Amino acid sequence: MSAGDRKSPENGGKGQNSPFLSLARGATNVLDWSGRIIVAACLASMFVALLVNVILRYALGSGIPWASEIHAILLPWLVAGGLVIASARGRNIAITLLSDLLKGRALLGLNLIIQAIILIIAISVLWSSQPILKASQFQTLSTLGIKQVWGYSSLVYAFAAMALIAALNLFRALSGEDVANHDPQHASLS
Repeated sequence: MSAGDRKSPENGGKGQNSPFLSLARGATNVLDWSGRIIVAACLASMFVALLVNVILRYALGSGIPWASEIHAILLPWLVAGGLVIASARGRNIAITLLSDLLKGRALLGLNLIIQAIILIIAISVLWSSQPILKASQFQTLSTLGIKQVWGYSSLVYAFAAMALIAALNLFRALSGEDVANHDPQHASLS
């Protein structure tokens, strides 16, 4: 058995274990953690701003003027972080009927097609969002004075990360790793 033939312990013994596969898994984990950090920071910031605003409204009769505008920046980042987490964990919304029926090379082919489609869609969203990003550089939130491009840049983060994850998953699938988690125990978030 050569070094490239060793089975991957990270994937239940399916697929090869190589430094490049480990690097691909590590990069996906880094993107997963970046999404987690962004989601936690956005949720905490929005909650604290809302809580302080409510307390000030009841205590002083007037709240923080920018408390309603901060969500225009943080909510898109919250959604983007969630997209990256779901993509990194393979938990995107999916219909698994066909993949549940297929085995072996047919399943590998389906996984390759799915990852290629995700990659193409993510890159086309990045490409087509350029005019929106350029226009948002000239829009400013009235109270905060922050350019709206900071909120719209979450689009670049989310879809660039999704494209990178899809490319890494393509590489992993071509190496024989099952990138679609078919274990119902680990696939369900309920």
